[in-house]
Amino acid sequence: MNSERSTRISKFLSLVLRHQPETAHVQLDKAGWVEVQALLAGCAKARRPISKSDLEHVVETNAKKRFEFSADGRNIRASQGHSVAVELDYTPQEPPEMLYHGTATRFLDSIHAHGLRRMQRHHVHLSAETQVTLQVGARHGKPVLLTIQAGAMHRAGHVFYRSTNGVWLVERVPAEFILFPASPAG
Repeated sequence: MNSERSTRISKFLSLVLRHQPETAHVQLDKAGWVEVQALLAGCAKARRPISKSDLEHVVETNAKKRFEFSADGRNIRASQGHSVAVELDYTPQEPPEMLYHGTATRFLDSIHAHGLRRMQRHHVHLSAETQVTLQVGARHGKPVLLTIQAGAMHRAGHVFYRSTNGVWLVERVPAEFILFPASPAG
């Protein structure tokens, strides 16, 4: 499968498994799972046919590991990033001292004032690495990398989860736990 088709499938799966399952005529269970066969049938019905081998390829090769199969391979779900109600049942974990969040510079005033909020998603997404994090920020404008004092947040009572694809999840990040980059001299 070429990368363009893989990207199109991945984006459609993100829409269906994270935000609008009705687009592919499926319903997610309370943990976000849907039967693979029902998903494939629903995608075909929505005129976005995906073969099982294409689905397996996208799940296996997606750089961000956005999707996962159940242990028996019969079900699939998004690892995180849902705007629909799901309970992913991740266990609270102690985060590393520092995590990172990529955003666009145009959001910095709001983040200074309110911290990071989950908006329409279930959690704020944080990462232990910086490269992909900056790419995420670049999707919305000129990127900036924020350093989150996750260890201090955890000790202050904030609960962290780690998704199966390694993304750290937290309800919110108050501004006092964010290390903002220095403003350029000007």
